[in-house]
Amino acid sequence: MSLLIKQGNIVTASENYTADIYCEDEQITRIGKNLDAPPHATVIDATGKYVFPGFIDPHVHVYLPFMGTYAKDTYETASRAALVGGTTTLIEMICQATSEQPWRDGFELWKGKADGKSACDYTFHQGVTRLDQETAPQIEEIVKQGVASFKIFLAYKGAFNISDEELYQTMALAKRLGVIVTAHCENAELVFEMQKKLLGEGKTGPEWHYWSRPPRTQAEGVHHLATFAEAHGTHVYVVHTSCREAFETGMAAAARGVNLKMETLIQYLVLDDSYTQLPNFEGAKFIMSPPLPTKENQDVFWNALRNRWVATVATDHAPFDFQGQKEMGRDDFTKIPNGIPSLEDRVNLLYTHGVATGRIDLNTFVDAASTQAAKLFGMFPRKGAIALGSDADLVVYDPNYRGVISAKTQLINVDYSAFEGWEIKGRPSAVTVRGELAAQDGKFVGTIGRGQFIKREPTHF
Repeated sequence: MSLLIKQGNIVTASENYTADIYCEDEQITRIGKNLDAPPHATVIDATGKYVFPGFIDPHVHVYLPFMGTYAKDTYETASRAALVGGTTTLIEMICQATSEQPWRDGFELWKGKADGKSACDYTFHQGVTRLDQETAPQIEEIVKQGVASFKIFLAYKGAFNISDEELYQTMALAKRLGVIVTAHCENAELVFEMQKKLLGEGKTGPEWHYWSRPPRTQAEGVHHLATFAEAHGTHVYVVHTSCREAFETGMAAAARGVNLKMETLIQYLVLDDSYTQLPNFEGAKFIMSPPLPTKENQDVFWNALRNRWVATVATDHAPFDFQGQKEMGRDDFTKIPNGIPSLEDRVNLLYTHGVATGRIDLNTFVDAASTQAAKLFGMFPRKGAIALGSDADLVVYDPNYRGVISAKTQLINVDYSAFEGWEIKGRPSAVTVRGELAAQDGKFVGTIGRGQFIKREPTHF
């Protein structure tokens, strides 16, 4: 399988130049001017277009039992949508609830949902919702299988959250194994009590979700995580940072030497809490945790991205239908399945509202949507780079395309779009996964089942 991409404006996290890229045996083998290719090679003319490394979404949910229901995507639907949107590698959270089920069973369950079914490459963060003498060796074995990151919750009391004793031991285990710990940072007990208070006052609609977990709740969670990470020197990564208070807490921890990186989401950059106040229960479409912030927080995070203080832009993709699933919480906002589906739209929205508006430059765009995830999670330079020997995951991007987002045309398996009718300025015109054309001009043309599980080595000792 040979591929030649000609005359593209190649953009990485640090470089911008025009050249040809030749790929063979799934890797980039030559970069230069006026390259030749054998007659059987696929040739893509990228004149006037950008060529980016394949984008990586470091925070998605595909198989997800949550709040009494299940997320709607499968790896067949999710990987198609990801590729059409320019994302060539997914990192899914294994969200195994606290139980007596062996952790190996959870790992095999989640991996089995992807093996032979995904069109893009994938890997996992292993959820740690219980840690004791029985579970620690099981988790260590999963790390040996190629999972070099954990996921913990300081939220969702009685479901996913861990105790302080378990948090301490998880940090110790992660440091010993060289694993980075990703964390949902809120205060589970405080959120639980505030939910009870609001419901007791008859405040049951989606507009009250924000007030059940306000910004200081998230900031307290970041502080708590940083304190425990500091005790061991563990590397930690705060997922879906949404508000100034949490961001400043994370920055303060990093300034004093805590090994802490932050992620934000595309939703937080372009949506705000006013959407949850839409009438006729429409606000339920925009419920996620942490909640959409007030609008002034958008400038905080665009500025943080521009300065590369926030490492990554992810999605926390969690697809639940409005009809029949979000509606489960019509009389109680705490029963609304959380999530704003955005896997297909992340890259185009980040380009449209970031690069096209001048908020961030092209190199920062690539860094936040691809390279930093590869570096933090043990895939660089195989992923997130355009270099000799890197996987031939490439996105030829047309900045002159104009289109509109709609649930009628999206590939994610959910009955609404949070960005219905929004214009996009630019989209991928060709996307390759390890040298094979997988998406072209908004259509999936790849191979279901060709995606590989990416084994990663721990690097955060």
